[in-house]
Amino acid sequence: MLKKIRVTLAVVSILLVTLLFVDFTGMAHVWLGWMAKIQFLPALLALNFGVVGVLVALTLIFGRLYCSVICPLGVMQDVFAFFGKKSKKNRYSYSPARNILRYVMLAVMLFAILAGISSVVVLLAPYSAYGRIAQTLMAPLVAWGNNLLALWAERHNSYAFYNVDVWLRSGVTLGVAVATIVILGYLSWRNGRTYCNTICPVGTLLGLISKYSILRPVIDTSKCNGCGLCARNCKAACINSKEHKIDYSRCVTCFDCIGKCSKSAISYTYKRQVSGKEASEGKDVMVDGSRRQFLGMAAAIATTAALNAQEKTVDGGLAVIVDKKKPARKTRIVPPGAKSIKNLTDHCTACQLCVASCPNGVLRPSTDLSTLMQPESSYERGYCRPECTRCSEVCPAGAILKIDAAEKSSVQIGRAVWIKENCIPLTDGVECGNCARHCPVGAITMVSSSASDSESRKIPVVNTERCIGCGACENLCPSRPFSAIYVEGNERHRII
Repeated sequence: MLKKIRVTLAVVSILLVTLLFVDFTGMAHVWLGWMAKIQFLPALLALNFGVVGVLVALTLIFGRLYCSVICPLGVMQDVFAFFGKKSKKNRYSYSPARNILRYVMLAVMLFAILAGISSVVVLLAPYSAYGRIAQTLMAPLVAWGNNLLALWAERHNSYAFYNVDVWLRSGVTLGVAVATIVILGYLSWRNGRTYCNTICPVGTLLGLISKYSILRPVIDTSKCNGCGLCARNCKAACINSKEHKIDYSRCVTCFDCIGKCSKSAISYTYKRQVSGKEASEGKDVMVDGSRRQFLGMAAAIATTAALNAQEKTVDGGLAVIVDKKKPARKTRIVPPGAKSIKNLTDHCTACQLCVASCPNGVLRPSTDLSTLMQPESSYERGYCRPECTRCSEVCPAGAILKIDAAEKSSVQIGRAVWIKENCIPLTDGVECGNCARHCPVGAITMVSSSASDSESRKIPVVNTERCIGCGACENLCPSRPFSAIYVEGNERHRII
């Protein structure tokens, strides 16, 4: 019964988290945004001590239930492990803990957070790894499926579905997502929770806490016949059936061992594991709180969290338009609510939730090694509409703080820069003014290109004190492949 409840909760959890990344309507975030905020590492980076405290308490009571129910990457590994068991039953075996590797990886993660080395953080964060898989590999499939339904509905005079753009990510983003799912899929298909108990820093940290959990699987040596069936079905490889011991720092509370034991020798109880000698003497030993060790570890966690606190083609109506190319910005653009590039870099886990929720295709994963997979704004597909605050509403890690439309309209994330050599009134001798007409804050004015000739072609002049860097001018500029006006990012956002 315990396993059925756990599996049911895990299936519901991973489906809801996945929906956050593949939903293109934006409705999922309204109802399910809290699913992202209860993930351990984003909550820690956001200094959301309420959520962190609940997850720590959950682990102290139930063991590493977070890893088997709430963490989507953990649940995904269970799916691969399930098919692995279908190919060969009783495939696992006990193996000693690789504690040196585990603690080194945890130390690397903590150092990367403190030092602001975001590329390391994003590669090791389990929730973010699953987010990239869902956003990069699953979201396009969902969009294609929706478009097929829209085509079918159109032929039957129905408007139940509508076409959406299918956005395939860059080669770097796609490569990271594919490599992640292939490596984790193979490891979990072959050996179960190898990644969780050797590499994952969140698993190691929660493992340190779960050693003192109140409820845990306990082997009753008076009933155990030493068949080893529990160990051969333990995907965490943490049951030493010969010595009747369980490594609770690696146990992910999956209850597989309880379901497989035909002698009911394993139970999920508040008592700690009883040794053979103690059992023979009839002793009933309760949990050792180990309070000093736990309090010291909790203080370390809290301290770490607190410290983080060229040739152009113009649209001629029916002519094919050359795709826009990204300009070479000196400073990248990060969304309003991030406050600064440093704040986003320090807190972002690159889960891609903001990228998935951006309705205009403005946010995209960075391919720069120093900011790998973190969001940045680029205006080839759309521009950042002043009334849209979706990314600030869904960020679970505090990298993009929540703002309203009024606040967003007064935040300058960058400023427009005019490139004379690309402007079509001067290069092609035609009237334009597209940038000025569509600027939502009226920061662009068209003036005569020649001061001595009032009839000369008009060119744009940017008032950088009013520009908010939304990218409407860059996106809607008809010059190709590079716009005649583009946005240069601000290191720190300023209020105008």
